[in-house]
Amino acid sequence: MVITEQEVEGLKNFVFCLNSMKDSVVVVEGKRDSQALKKIGFSGKVLEYHKFRGMNNFADSVAKYKTLIILFDGDKKGRYFTKKSVQLLQRRTKLDLTFKKKLTSITKGKIRFIEQLVCYEPFLA
Repeated sequence: MVITEQEVEGLKNFVFCLNSMKDSVVVVEGKRDSQALKKIGFSGKVLEYHKFRGMNNFADSVAKYKTLIILFDGDKKGRYFTKKSVQLLQRRTKLDLTFKKKLTSITKGKIRFIEQLVCYEPFLA
């Protein structure tokens, strides 16, 4: 995969913005997604959806956070989780889907799965 300097700068800014979001938590699908975010420099709290054992448990557990930054994958399952999360949580807490859109824009659609962000690690260290 060809990685441009524009993508690297965009990702540095993305991580900086993500780290500056106080009182919020990032939600990803699994452990590899969480690890990828940490590897590119994210230092905030990450929740992994799969640990909640179902959508209702997930919704009940995360509603206590002020803001949820949803970073599910861009595949069919990730889109389903995003849609379901919005349905269950939109009146219970603030949801931020802008970071997912920013990531797609920065990487020009190359990154469909959050775990793929590890390919940028050598450029961001």
